[in-house]
Amino acid sequence: MNANAATVVLAHGAWADESSWAKAVDLLQSKHIKTVTFRLPLSSLGNDVAALDQVLERTDGPVVLVGHAYAGAVIAATRSDKVKALVYIAALAPDQGETVADVFYRYEHDDKAPKLAPDSDGWIRLPKEAFATAFAQHATEREQSALAAAQLPISPACITVAVDQPLWKTVPTWYLVAEHDHMIPEKTQRFMAARMKAHVSSHPVDHLPSLTAPELVEKIIIDALRQSEA
Repeated sequence: MNANAATVVLAHGAWADESSWAKAVDLLQSKHIKTVTFRLPLSSLGNDVAALDQVLERTDGPVVLVGHAYAGAVIAATRSDKVKALVYIAALAPDQGETVADVFYRYEHDDKAPKLAPDSDGWIRLPKEAFATAFAQHATEREQSALAAAQLPISPACITVAVDQPLWKTVPTWYLVAEHDHMIPEKTQRFMAARMKAHVSSHPVDHLPSLTAPELVEKIIIDALRQSEA
């Protein structure tokens, strides 16, 4: 990639952290693609957008923004003119006036989806067993245990606030549909991708393909990079 190529900025979803992108980052960096990962506080949608904006402010040149799961709402809420493309990896994309919860619960989940509710501290945590049954069932047992140990809980304040006009209405968008996702139903993902008029790539992967199918994640990001630079 040339020196003026876009930087790929990757935002993790709930119950994960920036290390969930590690395999995809390795693949991208092996092709000399500039990449940035960072940690979302997951304390409110506003705080998460602020964390993203700080990263974008420090990043020189154009950006391709990538979001997983909840972070789909975060990447669409920035107003940075550096963003030339959005990439959704099994991610949530509320429209103006909708909340993350609205789209997350738009269609019925299957029986492998965990029951989610705030704990006594007010945070929503994923049950440990859900990492093996719903979150990353294609991962190894060791990877699933590591995910459970490192999970970052999410506040209801992230998912209950209506969003403003999302960036995907004005910026080219790509979407990786995870056909074996037990966290966000495939039907929900296809609805959102169609509504965004996204470039869609669909594969029989779980909710966390950055870990379990990183080559597919790399491919869709590179496609977005190339077309955004055309």
